[in-house]
Amino acid sequence: MKTLLLSVLVVTTLSLTGCGALHTAVAKRNLDVQTKMSSSIFLDPVEPEQRTIFVDIRNTSDKPEFDLKPQVVQSLQARGYQVIDSPKRAHYWLQANVLQVGRSNARDTNSALAAGPGIAAGAVSGYAIHRATGGATGGAAIGAAVGGAVVGTVVDAMVEDVYYSVITDIQIMERFDGKVSESSQHQLIQGDSGSTTSTYHRDSNMRKYQTRVLSFANQANLKWPEAEPELTQGMVRALAGLF
Repeated sequence: MKTLLLSVLVVTTLSLTGCGALHTAVAKRNLDVQTKMSSSIFLDPVEPEQRTIFVDIRNTSDKPEFDLKPQVVQSLQARGYQVIDSPKRAHYWLQANVLQVGRSNARDTNSALAAGPGIAAGAVSGYAIHRATGGATGGAAIGAAVGGAVVGTVVDAMVEDVYYSVITDIQIMERFDGKVSESSQHQLIQGDSGSTTSTYHRDSNMRKYQTRVLSFANQANLKWPEAEPELTQGMVRALAGLF
């Protein structure tokens, strides 16, 4: 009776974990890419001759090869904007800094196990252990459990719910027919016990807007070369779509 219960427990466990792996593989078979912005920015419409923009996009992540600027410039030009190198003559400034690029937190995949192969291979491995233990009935049940666990670990590593993300901070400056007063205060740390306060005030003719954009890609067993083009397109659409 104990052997029967243990065998049922082993098969049930493998079946349940196998269903989880099958669900992940099927539900995440297609690439899902989403782009979200922390807050909207609304710019005043301007005449065509004022549609000039200075673009400065930097990357401080650990993937410096992730370069958005060429495609952002191309997209802005397609929208009728002239991208120029002079910040003094440009009506708009687009400044962006890529903070993070790469693997992000994935969902727990510990229960990923292929139902059919896991049970079949586990039974075969269990039978081999059963023979090695002298053919005892209890050994067969234990062997099936151990075999299933080994195969479960292998198959678990084959199905993974993977996320890649890009996080970018954005600042837009818009030339304004008027005066904008700015003030800023910074606390500068001096050693372990002191600090210096730096304060400045100035008048400007540029209005500032700031936001953050997150773009992520998700798929089972997703690889970076597959995610990179989609993440780039999502980020480019977000940056150029502000104008």
